[in-house]
Amino acid sequence: MSRIGNIFKVEDLRNKVLFTLFVLVLYRVGSFLPVPGVDRDAVRSIGEQAREGGVLAFLQLFSGQALTQFSIFALGIMPYITSSIIMQILTVVIPKLQEWQQQGAVGQRKITQWTRYLTVGISVLQSTGLVFLFANGGGGLVTTDLNTQINLVPIFTPARVLLIVTTFTAGAALLMWMGELITNRGVGNGMSLIIFSSVVSGLPGAFSAVYAAGLWQLGIFLAFFIVMLIFIVFVNEGQRRIPVQFAKRVVGRRMYSGQSTYIPLKVNQAGIVPIIFASAVINLPVLVAQVLPSGGWGAAVSRWINDNLANTINPIYMIVLGVFIVGFSYFYTAIAFDPVQQADNLRKQGGFVPGIRPGPQTESYLAKVLNRITLPGALFIAMLAILPTILVRILLGPTGSGAAYSIGGTSLLIAVGVALETMKQVDSQLMMRNYEGFLSTK
Repeated sequence: MSRIGNIFKVEDLRNKVLFTLFVLVLYRVGSFLPVPGVDRDAVRSIGEQAREGGVLAFLQLFSGQALTQFSIFALGIMPYITSSIIMQILTVVIPKLQEWQQQGAVGQRKITQWTRYLTVGISVLQSTGLVFLFANGGGGLVTTDLNTQINLVPIFTPARVLLIVTTFTAGAALLMWMGELITNRGVGNGMSLIIFSSVVSGLPGAFSAVYAAGLWQLGIFLAFFIVMLIFIVFVNEGQRRIPVQFAKRVVGRRMYSGQSTYIPLKVNQAGIVPIIFASAVINLPVLVAQVLPSGGWGAAVSRWINDNLANTINPIYMIVLGVFIVGFSYFYTAIAFDPVQQADNLRKQGGFVPGIRPGPQTESYLAKVLNRITLPGALFIAMLAILPTILVRILLGPTGSGAAYSIGGTSLLIAVGVALETMKQVDSQLMMRNYEGFLSTK
């Protein structure tokens, strides 16, 4: 409590924390403001389906139940995250984007502006797809189970569709602006904190579902929950430090002695991105199965997809998800950390790894170390995505799929990662003013 009090002793930090909380409260309020022209009874039926798991449970995880509420923030922050990842990938293959990246702050502003444009475009596509998916291409029908069909958009006209799509897109743009406001005027990364609040908002309902199953189920899961938290912090903070030595250099009339530093290579370099990518890819066939023919080969394909890829406890689903996560971990790590560029920067700055010659040998050494530490990190997040689902299904049975998404490894990895980064920023500001922080070892 004394360390929490230290935050409010610093006026500047106190204002930033209060501003961040205010914006997050506005986001949570907006998550329950419905868009016009939608049948609220149908929306409640979709919410019930999401609690049973499946694609909707995955989609609403990052929107904080705003998607199944069909609110103005139904798209959440995912359009911005998707556009950021796309721009990061395109930077590797488009020379103009590489040039902007090397221009420093000026180039970064250009990349950020194009990321915003791309976010709006993705929001239009996603909102249009959602309206037609839930309204079944104009018929106004969406299947929630094998026997029930509901009318989500009673008046399915071009004007009504345009109104809903515009509202969704405006909500995504407003949420992007709110995230940037937190980053500039608050504490922590705004986009990450919005995802954090979305994920954490589902924890009370998920724990209540476990509690309803029985006290011993709750006790087992709490113990498993604490163990997962410890391992997530341990792996998330784990890094391999590559020592780097800088040679002596002369600047003007002064000689600067060589310095020793290190390159921190994180065990989980890719973070949460591989789980998001893998879950999105494995759920794509489930979405496609909704539009296949209801008879003949279409029915057979849909049945196989629903039995294997839509069932989170199915061994095929777990194996495919684990392979995707490991593959995307290596893919995204190769984009986030380029050994060629890092070795070239070291050579230009007069630095070298002790015992390794600058240039191609340093590049090969960094690539070798990166590949070795990426494997345990990838296997860890793969197990993190699978094991909680198995435990929840054992404790709650088939009805626990929705809760498995809310208190699964994906949610914990996001929550712990964002919390640690935010605490580090708060600590750095407290230490600047000689206050003891949360992460202090004193």
